[in-house]
Amino acid sequence: MPAPSGKPGRDCPRCPRLAAFRRDWRKKEPEWFNAPVPSFGPVDARVLIVGLAPGLQGANRTGRPFTGDYAGVLLYETLGKYGFTKGEYKAHPDDGLELVDCRITNAVRCVPPENKPLPVEINTCRDYLKATVAEMKNLRAIVALGQIAHNSVLSAFAAKKSASPFKHGGRSPVGHVTLFSSYHCSRYNTNTGVLTPEMFRAVFKEVRRFLNVA
Repeated sequence: MPAPSGKPGRDCPRCPRLAAFRRDWRKKEPEWFNAPVPSFGPVDARVLIVGLAPGLQGANRTGRPFTGDYAGVLLYETLGKYGFTKGEYKAHPDDGLELVDCRITNAVRCVPPENKPLPVEINTCRDYLKATVAEMKNLRAIVALGQIAHNSVLSAFAAKKSASPFKHGGRSPVGHVTLFSSYHCSRYNTNTGVLTPEMFRAVFKEVRRFLNVA
């Protein structure tokens, strides 16, 4: 079997549980995207943002990462503040929004039941993360949203987790890039105060500063 590209097919069968979940939702909501969600943004970007997985009524419905659910509101607002977007985010994939020097993907490309991918699914889908990183020849920084994304990035680079433990606002060299980490911008984290907009913006302010001096 050839090595995966950064773009899993619409009917990717590699994770049976996730494939079955997709099929069920295609029957329930035939107008939804209901497929592995592709990366969004230019392949020549210097920044890659890695989330956990598509939200059921967000990216799984719309087909674009962080589009259509609460997490996307804070993410795209923050990206705009630091010059990583062009246009206005309106929560649907044909809103004309463009990413500037930035790309977004997920550690797991398919929506998992209860938003909880299994370890075997994270490991299996990492092939696509590796391929996405490999095709980004100008990549300088990765922003991991949440611990699962953080650890999956480290595994993609065969880096020791003990050398770069997850923490909000963390920064460490990994391979040929610098890894920045943040709590995930989920509604749960923001509603409980685990993550405030100011905390989230601080991460991207640091990323922008890093790019400006790199």
